[in-house]
Amino acid sequence: MAQYFARGAHVLALLGLSGCAAFSPDSGMTAVSALTSQTLNKDVAFVRTAEGAGAVEARVRQLLSGTLSAETAVQVALLNNKGLQAAYNELALAETDLVEQSLPSNPVFSVSRISGNGASEIERQVVGDILALATLPFRSDIARERFRQAQLRAALATLRLAADVRRAYVRAVAGNEMVVLLTDAKATAESTAKLAVKLGETGSVNKLDQAREQVFYAETTADLATARQATTSAREKLTRLMGLWDDGLDFRLPNALPPIPRRPQALPSIEADAVEHRIDLQIARLELAALAKSLNLTEATRFVTLLDLAGISRRTQDPEGAPFRERGFDVQFQIPIFDGGEVRVRQAAETYNLAFNRLTERAVNVRSEARDAYRVYRATYDIAIHYHREILPLRKIITEEMQLRFSSMQVDIFALLAEARQRLASLRGAIDAKQNFFLAQSALQTAVNGGGAPATDSDNPTNIVAAAPADGGH
Repeated sequence: MAQYFARGAHVLALLGLSGCAAFSPDSGMTAVSALTSQTLNKDVAFVRTAEGAGAVEARVRQLLSGTLSAETAVQVALLNNKGLQAAYNELALAETDLVEQSLPSNPVFSVSRISGNGASEIERQVVGDILALATLPFRSDIARERFRQAQLRAALATLRLAADVRRAYVRAVAGNEMVVLLTDAKATAESTAKLAVKLGETGSVNKLDQAREQVFYAETTADLATARQATTSAREKLTRLMGLWDDGLDFRLPNALPPIPRRPQALPSIEADAVEHRIDLQIARLELAALAKSLNLTEATRFVTLLDLAGISRRTQDPEGAPFRERGFDVQFQIPIFDGGEVRVRQAAETYNLAFNRLTERAVNVRSEARDAYRVYRATYDIAIHYHREILPLRKIITEEMQLRFSSMQVDIFALLAEARQRLASLRGAIDAKQNFFLAQSALQTAVNGGGAPATDSDNPTNIVAAAPADGGH
């Protein structure tokens, strides 16, 4: 019987080894690069060697040599951000779990020796977990689903970093534009305030008009200081996201955001696009598939949680007789008297149901987020283009007409200054509107492809290890 059993165990071992996974050359980064390139059209790199680090450093220096665009800033961050490299390390760790779960359980070898009154007995045992070996293909399949999830999580981290960089870039450049505008306004307000003081000394200007010009200068000075502080903070955030320090801190940014596009994007099927492309939904779908397989495995093995087989070889030597050998086997299994596996099956079923409801909720939310993001995008576009096509041209006409009337002595200096203050308010509104548009454009891309703010614990897909009966041996 032992001979037949050994042959059967040998066959099971071959079956288990046939499903073993091996480490990939790139730790699964090919899939991550393929997923992100469709959306970002950028290079990603998992730096694992000194040569790779040198190549990345040289590429980053080359990218930083000119004035940064939003796309260049994103590329620098994807190559240089160490937090993203840590996410890729997590992917490499997930691959080790895949390989581990695809390997058969190691057999246990034991030797015991008992002696006394001249007699001795030596026993050798080789113990193998037959249940773990029999369920190996199923557990390996589940591990592959988990690894695919890890690849999607790495891609999601890449998209999230790109979205964060774009937002920080827009705020930093819009801040530069605001600082330039307020710097000029402050210089004009300062000259006007000084002029009002001199005219007040001659009695040409009353105290009320003097106070108005002085408070405008004081408010503009405070606004400029606030804008500089906000711009500095936005630049520092962009610096952190790009992973720069020391010599990389002197990168150059433009002083104004790019022009508004002539036409907005038309996305009639934005809900369907979001449901199809959102990576967080893909992760939730894979989680649901893995939990379904875990549930099937748990139901199939609910009554058997332990099945060990030991091959025994015993040598006995008696001083009054010749030595003799004994061979046999020992089987251990658990009798399901008190626990028939119902608890594990119920846990697996409820875990699956929980993941299903979370996926459904996420799908509903994704459609709503896509609709809302597109409405905000169109609204901010309309507002920004309205400033560009209507408000600012009209303000220019008014300013030119006021200057003509001032030259012909039809209005005084204070009417001209009042118009300058109103024009400044319109210019500031135009900068804010343009910033809001580009932020909404980034949010729209995020709503379709994923990469928004990290989800809270309640939003994360359920990630509970399968309640497999074979928990030993790896």
